[in-house]
Amino acid sequence: MSDQIKFIVDNLNKEPFRKNYNLITFDSLEPMQLLQVLSDVLAEIDPKQVVDIREEMPEQTAKRMLSLLGILKYKPPGNATDMSNFRQGLVIGSKPVIYPVLHWLLQRTNELKKRAYLARFLIKLEVPSEFLQDETVADTNKQYEDLMEAFKTLHKECEQLKTFGFSTAEIRRDISAMEEEKDQLIKRVERLKKRVETVQNHQRMLKIARQLRVEKEREEFLAQQKQEQKNQLFHAVQRLQRIQNQLKSMRHAAADAKPESLMKRLEEEIKFNSYMVTEKFPKELENKKKELHFLQKVVSEPAMGHSDLLELESKINEINTQISQLIEKKMMRNEPIEGKLSLYRQQASIISRKKEAKAEELQEAKEKLANLEREVSAKTNQTREFDGTEVLKGDERTEELLKQRHKNIQHQLQTIEEKKGISGYSYTQEELERVSALKSEVDEVKGRTLDDMSEMVKRLNSLVSEKKSALAPVIKELRQLRQKCQELTQECDEKKSQYDSCAAGLESNRSKLEQEVRGLREECLQDESRYHYTNCMIKNLEVQLCRATDEMKAYVSSDQQEKRKAIREQYTKNIAEQENLGKKLREKQKAVRESHGPNMKQVKMWRDFEQLMECKKQCFLKQQSQTSIGQVIQEGGEDRLIL
Repeated sequence: MSDQIKFIVDNLNKEPFRKNYNLITFDSLEPMQLLQVLSDVLAEIDPKQVVDIREEMPEQTAKRMLSLLGILKYKPPGNATDMSNFRQGLVIGSKPVIYPVLHWLLQRTNELKKRAYLARFLIKLEVPSEFLQDETVADTNKQYEDLMEAFKTLHKECEQLKTFGFSTAEIRRDISAMEEEKDQLIKRVERLKKRVETVQNHQRMLKIARQLRVEKEREEFLAQQKQEQKNQLFHAVQRLQRIQNQLKSMRHAAADAKPESLMKRLEEEIKFNSYMVTEKFPKELENKKKELHFLQKVVSEPAMGHSDLLELESKINEINTQISQLIEKKMMRNEPIEGKLSLYRQQASIISRKKEAKAEELQEAKEKLANLEREVSAKTNQTREFDGTEVLKGDERTEELLKQRHKNIQHQLQTIEEKKGISGYSYTQEELERVSALKSEVDEVKGRTLDDMSEMVKRLNSLVSEKKSALAPVIKELRQLRQKCQELTQECDEKKSQYDSCAAGLESNRSKLEQEVRGLREECLQDESRYHYTNCMIKNLEVQLCRATDEMKAYVSSDQQEKRKAIREQYTKNIAEQENLGKKLREKQKAVRESHGPNMKQVKMWRDFEQLMECKKQCFLKQQSQTSIGQVIQEGGEDRLIL
């Protein structure tokens, strides 16, 4: 434990923490201060963890730290019970829990920084399957997964580039080549500048060229913006066409549908939706919850070694053998009632599986229908762009369009008859056909009897009464449901207003409590600082008192060795030594003062002697210089200079 604390203190005193702790001060930290140190270390790994825990609830602090430690794959020591103790110790700031976490984090800080950075982009956001039925949500989720895969690829390439080492010789060659290119470019620019300076109005031409470059860049930006707007317009047109097609199909279905078909279709949709809501979705939700619970249980358990895996495999084999033995015993009994129940269970499971398969097939068919509608709209757009005309569907061949086409064909036929010289032929033919048709219709009407008409009326009345009687319970149930919906809506509004008022009151109380907690925390910190200051003063006074007691014991003691150790004796000895030294220095000062006059005279004599010798030296040098210029010879009382 001491080595662990020493390692933690050494790393906390280094960059970037610079805590200036020693073993004693670090071990005497309060739980809140220790949690703050752990939060600072986590903030160095993940910058989003920069939080002052005094402004955060303890549960939120523990939840935040546990989530990040889970992302960093920290495995607490012990089993599941120790895991609960670990959570509790993290909440209260227990040293046996915090110290191993700090030691583990400070050992691999760089590795954990990388893991926390990758976790922000690689932890997948789970979207419920019912939300993925929406086309927009499904497309967005697919883009999200594609971007995650692209990030993985780019990160791998980046790591490979970081680990890939270039030789210094290649780098130097590249640098020298780039420097040569730079020199060539500089020379070329200088030549171009000189060439341009000889041209008239070169400043104006440079300004125009600069404006041209700016306009070209603007043109590229506008072209890109135009392309983006075209894409947006294309998507909007496709969406409009899809909605229009849906509207036409719905109108066509509403126009051509009979009450029986509508009721049948609604009943089928209600059955399908009720099956999905009451059976399929709850089963899937329950399976997801079980899977989530299992995964949470797996995550909460410590890491398993090879021995643990072997033990689990042996247990699984034992359980499998027990299951096989039980199945054999059951088969040997061969109870008929149990056999019938198993048969019914098998049939029920087969029917449920078939039901689930049909529901999935229906869901896939709906998705396939949506895809086909999108393909049809795309093909329609391509056809419209190709020849400018719109392809008509069966429900789009209305009476007005057919009449318009008939008029066009009649006009073309008249022009052809005029060219051939038989104008009016088609009109005469049509009149004859119309007259014959009218005659046949009149004959047919005459052939109908009154009994047929009355029978048809009776049949229609009976059909209407049957439909009314069939729709009566549905309408009654619908009225009850509407009334119930109104009551529930009113109750929901009342509950919502109560909730809002209660939430507002709780929020105001929470703010007041937070202010009180802040004030109490500040008072607590002030009292703690005052307490630590008082403890330091008490310790200083205790040290001084201990020294005074030791001095008194040494001074009163009869032992000469103990007396010599006393501070008073040491100071007395030092004073005596200093007095002796001062006495010697005063005597030396007195001797210096007495010998000062004669010594000064002696110094002056030496200086005069030095000047005399310097003068002789100069004279000698001067005489030597004159002798080198010429020679003076005295003969017969005359002086002669010989050069």
